[in-house]
Amino acid sequence: MTEAPDIVVGSGPAGVAAATALLARGRRVLMLDGGKVLDPAAEARRAALGATDPADWDPEVRPGWMAPQFGGPPGQVRRYGSDFAMEAGGDTFADLPGWMGLRASRAAGGLSNLWGAAILPYRQADMAGWPVTEADLAPHYRAVAGFLPVAGRKDDLAMLFPALPMSGREPLPHPVQIEALLARLAAAHAPMAALGLTAGAARQAVAAGCRRCGLCLHGCPYGLIWSAGDQIARLGDNSAFTYRPGAVVIRFEETAAGVTLHLRDGETLSAPRVFLGAGVLETARILLASAPGAATLTLRDSQHAFLPMLQRWRNRSRPDRGRFHTLPQVFLELDAPEVSPFLVHAQVSSWNEFYARDLIQNYARKLPGSAPLFTALARRLIVAQLFLHSHHSHRIGLTLAPDGRLRAALEENPETARIVKAAAGRIGRAMGHAGLSALAFATRGAAPGSSFHVGASLPMTATPQGAQSDPLGRPAGLTRLHVVDATVLPAIPATTITFPVMANAHRIGALA
Repeated sequence: MTEAPDIVVGSGPAGVAAATALLARGRRVLMLDGGKVLDPAAEARRAALGATDPADWDPEVRPGWMAPQFGGPPGQVRRYGSDFAMEAGGDTFADLPGWMGLRASRAAGGLSNLWGAAILPYRQADMAGWPVTEADLAPHYRAVAGFLPVAGRKDDLAMLFPALPMSGREPLPHPVQIEALLARLAAAHAPMAALGLTAGAARQAVAAGCRRCGLCLHGCPYGLIWSAGDQIARLGDNSAFTYRPGAVVIRFEETAAGVTLHLRDGETLSAPRVFLGAGVLETARILLASAPGAATLTLRDSQHAFLPMLQRWRNRSRPDRGRFHTLPQVFLELDAPEVSPFLVHAQVSSWNEFYARDLIQNYARKLPGSAPLFTALARRLIVAQLFLHSHHSHRIGLTLAPDGRLRAALEENPETARIVKAAAGRIGRAMGHAGLSALAFATRGAAPGSSFHVGASLPMTATPQGAQSDPLGRPAGLTRLHVVDATVLPAIPATTITFPVMANAHRIGALA
């Protein structure tokens, strides 16, 4: 008699990484997923635009493509003008707090439909005390890089992140401001290093062939930004893999023989092992409904903030014209113990259409007739998005409401503002050597959870108890249910989260 397949719950980056590892072992896999996809009308618009070159677009194409992003409700991120990839806050939370920036996804590919494609591994120094090491994850980074495209180049960042695999691809073509900035960063290497700052070109999960159409933050018409949905399609070529959209898990029960899942439509399914990777909010909901040992789960956040900087050099051409992309373009890593014992990570972006809009909304309204001035100013603006380690960030307590949705309570960290200020000041000083004037007074913190670098509510430890898991992601007391998403990270380092989560999920799938 053929054994039932293992079940993977969720089709985001963690789910596809675990499924890939299981299939490589010869296991059969059934993936259960909400499975929402772009609606046919929006997909038709995307396909039509993707069949043409940006040089042939009519003038109204770009504004029309961007408009839905600007018109959505607060906290809602859209792609291709659609809400398919992000659940409305009220669908996840019984009493949606005004401060909550985190959202769930039930889309095919999860939140990777919305991400900025920035990838880095974790540094061993930021994993101190974890039951897994950088060396444990290294082969799984390489395995994930086999299906996750890595655009980048070897530079000073390789000294901090030796586990970072490169696929031999060059970085995405740089916008005009970034070409100049990278040259200035290289020339200012010594004074910046003295301040603890290492700079390098961003690494992005983007396939070759970027047209530099500038629509990255609204939905790439050419589908070049990697999504976990891309890997679902590849896994579908394996006869041992079955993908079942529209299957939402409510709770589970573990027995000596396996795990039974209860679906929203009343169906039950059993498997010898279940790999839960539905994203930190959906996974928390399932865990709390199944009561494996905790009535409250506490998410650890990586607080982020925005540091605006003005370039002091003249552009050789206008950054808002011609060809460009709007994904993160430069990574900055601050290693300064007097600021934080952990790395502070920053992602630098040059001009995009959000800058002028933000300046006009926040400042031009107070000065009638000043909109053209702020629009011009936006063309000289370069912004660093700073991320802190979860040790310096707020936490979010999650409990289950009677109706099955979540309730969230904010646990503020009193040192967050101080660390943000210190990090912004140090990075601003360092970037001054590269020709940027940091507007540290205008540093703006973001809502808790809005970085989407969140997790560690069931942290892995060698001897789990209570709201903890073992090194294979099994909640304390369970043996056949493995949590594989960011829920089981022991903490949230400042550097990008998706690549390490995928490597860890692949590791669990390979070893469980």
